[in-house]
Amino acid sequence: MKRNIGKLDKNIRILLAIIVAALYFTHIINGLTAIILGIVAIVLLATAFINFCPIWAALGINTLKKNPKT
Repeated sequence: MKRNIGKLDKNIRILLAIIVAALYFTHIINGLTAIILGIVAIVLLATAFINFCPIWAALGINTLKKNPKT
């Protein structure tokens, strides 16, 4: 797996997962909504930590900044 998630993308994914967790633990979301958003949050965290998103790869998107070789 080639990395395709940059620092900003990674931070946004982690932030969204934290927001979902906060909404769940403050009982703002519950039931089916909580289950669906919980699964999405887990996927976001997993892709953030492995630095690879299969959806981005399928779409040809790469948010990883390229280091210019000089």
